[in-house]
Amino acid sequence: MGRGTVKWRTASRRGRAPTPTAVLAVVTVAAALCTAGAASTAAAAPGSEQGSRTGAVPRGTTLGQRSWASSTPDPYAFAKDAKTVEGADGTTDAVRLEPGGTYRSSIKKDGKLYYRLELDATSSAYVSATAVPRLGTTVSSADGVKVTVQDADGSTCSAESAHLGPTQSPHPVTAWAAREIGSRSKYACQEAGTYYAVVERSGPPGSAPDDWDLELDYASEPRLREAGSTAAPDTWNSAPPDTLLGDAGRRTGGMGFSTAVALRQGVWQTGIRAGQTLFYRVPVDWGQQLYATAELGSSPGGDGYVGTALSVSLYNPAHGHVDDVGCGYDGSQRSAVLRPLPPVQYDNRYAITDRVSAMRFAGSYYLVVHLGAQVAEKFGDGPLGLTLRVRVNGTAEAGPAYAGQSQPRGAFDVSAQDRAEADAGTAGSGRAGGGDGGGGGGDSRADGSGGGDRMMKLVAAAGIGSGCVLVLTLALWRVVARRRADGGWGERTRA
Repeated sequence: MGRGTVKWRTASRRGRAPTPTAVLAVVTVAAALCTAGAASTAAAAPGSEQGSRTGAVPRGTTLGQRSWASSTPDPYAFAKDAKTVEGADGTTDAVRLEPGGTYRSSIKKDGKLYYRLELDATSSAYVSATAVPRLGTTVSSADGVKVTVQDADGSTCSAESAHLGPTQSPHPVTAWAAREIGSRSKYACQEAGTYYAVVERSGPPGSAPDDWDLELDYASEPRLREAGSTAAPDTWNSAPPDTLLGDAGRRTGGMGFSTAVALRQGVWQTGIRAGQTLFYRVPVDWGQQLYATAELGSSPGGDGYVGTALSVSLYNPAHGHVDDVGCGYDGSQRSAVLRPLPPVQYDNRYAITDRVSAMRFAGSYYLVVHLGAQVAEKFGDGPLGLTLRVRVNGTAEAGPAYAGQSQPRGAFDVSAQDRAEADAGTAGSGRAGGGDGGGGGGDSRADGSGGGDRMMKLVAAAGIGSGCVLVLTLALWRVVARRRADGGWGERTRA
């Protein structure tokens, strides 16, 4: 050992044990080391100053003063419990997806992948695919992904395409498709059997050949105990409400569906960088209406105009697209307002309009906000201030009487826990079968930083502390036992 290093002479029948003073000294040193280790682990949690994620805003700074740890935002936070699967080039070798499951895959340019579904004759099945272009790739507004559900005879049950759109910058884009029981498809795709979820990537010639990552979500909805109406509601309040006013709270957004930060009604602020996509979730119960506005703050510098700088998309609890809106940016404050949506009702599924039909079940509705990468070229790396005004109107009503449980469990209702998480700004999927949170901020703190990772690290810190106490107790017990056996105390030596 080096100079000054403390070394213990092992007590034995041929030697002497340490003195009481020495025992106390080593216990004190070891305890200090344990405490430091636990503290550093806790400090690395996203909610702490030392361990805040890229994009977290230190307290006491203004939007124009915030510093960011990296100029390149992470593109997407995949669900931590997502199972990696490989899509098949044809139906014969297609891997089976399980209801309530979340999966990770990838797709090549112009690729077409098949995944197998085993469906009964009573449940509706919803499959969504979130495609994630890799950062730095060249993309166009026409690049996108298509999801189709087909039966064993190749007939299409439903299909939807989603494209990157006018922001023309790489960001996650989501499409969904379904096999619906007793809805608009009264005759096709109603039997039990083997079905296929088909995911296709589309794009014009000249787009980047890089693979895109995929996150697949598969939710099932049970039938009703008793058949009801098969017509969409005739009327609903489509008048926009008064602007929601008041001081803003802090909510740092998540970076994926599994890390979306929960919001209740209110005014919320954060910062958003060019090229970044933020995910939020709002619990909306049966009979309630959701309204949302996103405001991009003025820039302290720069010059020019970006045609579509900010895009806001809304997805339902099955990650089905509801609506989207965008706005340009010239350095002055701009806002993007989602059109009024109907109250959440089961019978909305019978509507002809997709945006009304998508408001078919209660649960977590996802606000996804993207700031185009080209904004940085004219107004710098930012971040720019982002304000969300979220309103949930109406009194929660009793939901439909389902004959079974949804998968993931609780996906299509709003629980007391969902409301508590919205009050606290918790990060997580809002779905019982989704990821375990983390990666995107959100806990009981007002700024929404932290989340699942923070909790896990605090648990780890507690575990380190408890483990150290146990080890020290055993060590002290051993020393005392040896002392009794030897009838005396040893002494400390230095190398």
